[in-house]
Amino acid sequence: MLSDYRVRFNTSWTPDRYRHFLEALDRSVGRRIEIPLSETPCFFPAVLLEQMSRAGEELVRQLLDDPTYLAAAAATIPERYRMPHSAAHPLFVCADFGVVRTPAGDLEPRLVEIQGFPSLYGFQPRLGRQYLESYGLDANLTYLLSGLTDDTYFHLLRRAIVGAHDPENVVLLEVDPQRQKTLPDFIATQQTLGIPYVCITTLQKQGNKLYYENNGKLVPIHRIYNRAIVDELERRNIAVPFDWRDDLDVEWAGHPDWFFKLSKFSIPYFRHATVPKTAFLSDVAKLPEDPHNYVLKPLYSFAGLGVVIGPTQPQLDAIPAAERPNYILQERVHFEPIIDTPHGMTKAEIRIMYVWPEDGPMTPVTTIVRMGRGKMMGVDHNKGMQWVGGSAALLPTS
Repeated sequence: MLSDYRVRFNTSWTPDRYRHFLEALDRSVGRRIEIPLSETPCFFPAVLLEQMSRAGEELVRQLLDDPTYLAAAAATIPERYRMPHSAAHPLFVCADFGVVRTPAGDLEPRLVEIQGFPSLYGFQPRLGRQYLESYGLDANLTYLLSGLTDDTYFHLLRRAIVGAHDPENVVLLEVDPQRQKTLPDFIATQQTLGIPYVCITTLQKQGNKLYYENNGKLVPIHRIYNRAIVDELERRNIAVPFDWRDDLDVEWAGHPDWFFKLSKFSIPYFRHATVPKTAFLSDVAKLPEDPHNYVLKPLYSFAGLGVVIGPTQPQLDAIPAAERPNYILQERVHFEPIIDTPHGMTKAEIRIMYVWPEDGPMTPVTTIVRMGRGKMMGVDHNKGMQWVGGSAALLPTS
C-alpha cells in the first residue's frame, strides 16, 4: 500500500517517536489511553477507500429498498426495546471490510460486518492527526474522507449529535463510561462538542422527561447520543431508570432500533460482490465440508465476543433451536497481509464510518483500522505482538 510512504515511514521510525506519539495522545485526553494502538498508520490509495465507501452505501441502500428485509429486521427487535418514533434511516453507519486477493491477483474489499451504531467519531480523527504530527508526515496526507477538513467534519458531527440544542442538554449515554476502554472517545467528544458523557444508570425520569445530575443540579436532556450497547446491558443484567418503550420527550442521535435493524442480521440478505456467503444458523442443518473456512457469529455481540472460527458440528448442535436464529454462519474472509512492517506483512480490517443526517446525504467521513497477524483482528488474538492494534488510514489528498 503506497510503498513510497511505507518505506519512508519504516526507515525513519524509532521507539522514541512512538513513545512520544502515545504520550501526546494521552495528554490530549488527559489520561492514559487503554486502547492498544499500532506503531504505524496505514497508507492507502484513495481508490481503495472510495471502493469500500461506495460498497457500504450500496449495501445500506439495498436494505432500505427491501420491504421484506425491513419487516424481518423490525421483527427481531425484542419487545422491551421497541421504541417509538423510529427514524427512516440510521444516523451513523459503520461498515468493516477486509482486503482479499482475487485469483487474478487484484486486491478487493470483502465485508466483515456492518452496524447502524456509532463508533469512535470523536477519537479517531484525533488519532489520525496525531500520527501526522508526531511522525512529521507529509502534509498532503489526510485521515478524513469525502474531501472533509477538520472544520467541516466537526460541523457535520455537531449537526448530527447536538443538532439545534444547547450542548448542556445533550448527553453521550453509556454504561459506566469511566471504565470503558472507549473513554478516550467520550472525552474527545466532550472536548469537541461540549456534551457530557453520562452513565445510563444515573439518569432520572420525571413524567416523560429525562434528567442527569451536574453539581447537584438536575439538567433536562433534550437529545441523546446513545453509546450503551444492548448486548452489555443484557449480559450484565443492568437495569435502566426508564422503559425503552416510553414515549419520552427526547430526541435520539441516532435512534437505538438501528442497532438491531442494521447489524450482522443484515448480512444474509445482501446480494453484493463484497459480501461473503452467509446464512442464519437456523437455516443450516449440517456444516459445509470445509468448516475451517467458516465463522460462527452471534448477531448482537461486540468486540468478537462469542465468535468461533472453524466451528465443529458438536458446537453447532449445542446451540438450542430457539437461539439458532440469533447466529450466522459466514464464509471466512481470508485477509491478505498488505501492510509491510519490521515484524512481517500484516493484515488490516478497515472500518468506513458514515454520518447520515436527516436533511443530508450519507457521507463517509473517516476510518478505523485494526491491524493484526493473529487468527482474528481483536486484541486477544494479537497479544505480545508489535505493529498491530488500532490505527488510522491516511490517504493522499491529490
